[in-house]
Amino acid sequence: MSNKTILVAEDDQAIRTVLTQALKRSGYSVRVTESISELWQWVQQGMGDLVVTDVVLPDGNGLEILPQIKLVRPELNVVVMSAQNTLLTAVKANEGGAFEYLPKPFDLQVLLKTVEKAFSNKGDTQEKVSTTALLETADERSPLIGRSQAMQEIYRLIARLTSTDLTVLITGESGTGKELVARALHNYSRRKKAAFVAVNMAAIPKDLIESELFGHEKGAFTGAVKSSPGRFEQAKGGTLFLDEIGDMPLEAQTRLLRVLQGGEYSAVGSQKSQHSDVRIISATHHDLRGLVADGRFREDLYYRLNVVPVSLPPLRERTEDIPDLVQHFLVKSGDQVSAQKTFSLEALNRLKDHDWPGNVRELENTVLRLSVLTIEDVIDAEGVNGEINISKVVSNASQEHVTQGTDSTLSSSIRSHLQSYFDAHGEQLPASGLYNRVLHELERPLIELCLAATKGNQIKTAELLGLNRNTLRKKIKELEIEVLRRN
Repeated sequence: MSNKTILVAEDDQAIRTVLTQALKRSGYSVRVTESISELWQWVQQGMGDLVVTDVVLPDGNGLEILPQIKLVRPELNVVVMSAQNTLLTAVKANEGGAFEYLPKPFDLQVLLKTVEKAFSNKGDTQEKVSTTALLETADERSPLIGRSQAMQEIYRLIARLTSTDLTVLITGESGTGKELVARALHNYSRRKKAAFVAVNMAAIPKDLIESELFGHEKGAFTGAVKSSPGRFEQAKGGTLFLDEIGDMPLEAQTRLLRVLQGGEYSAVGSQKSQHSDVRIISATHHDLRGLVADGRFREDLYYRLNVVPVSLPPLRERTEDIPDLVQHFLVKSGDQVSAQKTFSLEALNRLKDHDWPGNVRELENTVLRLSVLTIEDVIDAEGVNGEINISKVVSNASQEHVTQGTDSTLSSSIRSHLQSYFDAHGEQLPASGLYNRVLHELERPLIELCLAATKGNQIKTAELLGLNRNTLRKKIKELEIEVLRRN
């Protein structure tokens, strides 16, 4: 039997009872209170070998006394429990000196393992960054939304990384929020007062990547009419976020690897070395291990970037977060609509049933469109179904044009069709007016498909096409398209 005593502060009687029974069965002595002040008295009197406390208690906040506990009894580990399952709660618990943060509801076995681990790490004095310094300008309305277990793991990982400069690799499907995680890692770190610089590697021409990252001297290449700092210099003292790192060419990968290994770089056209004082966070939707196996990504660079991996779940694997996300996006869209909209329970359930191939980004766009285009204050399941059906039509239309080999885009399919048209005429060119004829052939089926998907709703069709409603009406008339009215 253990001779350890655990101090438990919890105002929910049912939880107190369950915790007490579980801890006693494991051989621990337990003292229970629902008061922060009583817990603080026990700590000051030297009682207890471990504290397990809730955050919100009738007479105070468990997070607020963490620094005091660490001051008077630095060897006393504290496990924090909370139903306020947000990123900020996890960060405050970690930076306040908590040994561990457990979001409610939690598995009792997880709690018991945490208690066992806390006793085996007695006297752990790992340096923490000041909570006040980190959170003095922190945004309480964190863009990372979700109470699911998957998101709680992300929050806890971010909280643990706030006091480090470890290199992080964020992976996940497009639209899962990789840049939001990168910004959170920066905003809650000791580098938060310096710049956060984001670079999309897929958007930079191959021959300009080195200049973009490291800068260049005047005359270093054609068009370099003046010296220009690179992103490494712009992010000095802060964080450099390399998005879509999997699209980086091999030559640029080699240069980046040298910087990460040596900690120095030089601008294009310069012999002068500069010290690299940035934290590197990278992200990709690619399988980097697969790219390494194919020889398209350097293995040594992969291991340099993948010091701490963060894998973001797709939305279909955390559908319980959808109501919170919807509410967040509705509030966000408030300045674009005349009245605050709400979703019916059936509409929320329909959103949960969708697989969301575009993830959180697709959900945000859907909520924004519905909040703007729905006249009623309550958005119902029928409206949601209409938006989801539109998404499916567009997705299916795109897939129909994807073929094997190199012809993998709509543009390639059109090129192939036109080539056949020219080949059929031999050396005799077709009649004039081909440009307008091709546009006519494309516009008519596109508009007809969108009208069918929206059941003849021209407002939604115009929104889907990105056209002004008057322009759409004009095209419907010119192309003599029959509009089927909604039932």
